[in-house]
Amino acid sequence: MAGQFGAKSTTEDVLAGVSLKGKRILVTGVSAGLGIETARALVAHGADVVGAARDLEKAKRATSEVSEAASEAEATLELMELDLASLKSVRAAAAKLIADGRLFDVIIANAGVMATPFGKTEDGFETQFGTNHLGHFVFVNHIAKLIKDGGRLVNLSSSGHRFSDVDLNDPNFETTPYEPFVAYGRSKTANILFAVEFDRRHRDRGVRATAVHPGGIATELGRHMPEGAIEAYIQQVQEQRAAAGEPPFEFKSIPEGAATSVWAGVVAGSEEIGGRYCEDCQIGELIPADQLVSAINKGVRGYALDPQNAKALWKKSEEMVGETYA
Repeated sequence: MAGQFGAKSTTEDVLAGVSLKGKRILVTGVSAGLGIETARALVAHGADVVGAARDLEKAKRATSEVSEAASEAEATLELMELDLASLKSVRAAAAKLIADGRLFDVIIANAGVMATPFGKTEDGFETQFGTNHLGHFVFVNHIAKLIKDGGRLVNLSSSGHRFSDVDLNDPNFETTPYEPFVAYGRSKTANILFAVEFDRRHRDRGVRATAVHPGGIATELGRHMPEGAIEAYIQQVQEQRAAAGEPPFEFKSIPEGAATSVWAGVVAGSEEIGGRYCEDCQIGELIPADQLVSAINKGVRGYALDPQNAKALWKKSEEMVGETYA
């Protein structure tokens, strides 16, 4: 299965001939970009999707085509409010799902922010770590019992995890100078480590967890970056690729970007992706510890898959949110 698809595969490519009738899937961040396309592809193939978003009105407007696709496929799309920067909102959303009692085959933790100015969540956590990691950490753990035996968790990470390992001594930048992409890197590494430890804790009942890098996509994720910053970075990337004799970088389309999430969630073998990092609808290769990382590289840093690092992050995350999870 791993060799069948690649960087240019779309959601429709990976779901060709696949029926998701009877599957119930939760997707966070359905008000823009990848979240919308992920939900659309899933309902178009028959899955019933629950889409979560911070701004419910925006999500309703953004998912009009998703609703149409669901109707045509005799599937359903339900929307719910979830603000990952507020643990009050996270716990309330989880409580509603628990009270409802219906199970999920897959959870795709897609929502996130990137390279924000320094700030804090409602609960006092650094914005990116608090939103991208801790919000999903609490939400998923609260509803873990709603994942069917044999189900899956897919965490959206990024090649940006290579900017930084987690810093468990100073997760909120209280003593460390704040750098937007270092903070982003910490949060994306945390997404991978969360999948590694969640997978270890739940695999006995067949529930597997994985993390995916969707690829470089022009979405509103970069809205916090200064004007011209993305263009300057892409120019740097192109210069590096040219110097290495590599073809020019090309942004993925949104359907190409969402393909790895869908592939990992409902197509790839569970034993193949459990506790792993995926990119381009493949399992990402481990980057040697002594290898410098550039914009040309693919792969995953060892610290992001280290089981002891994953356990330590889990423990620190529990301390930060004031809850423990069996």
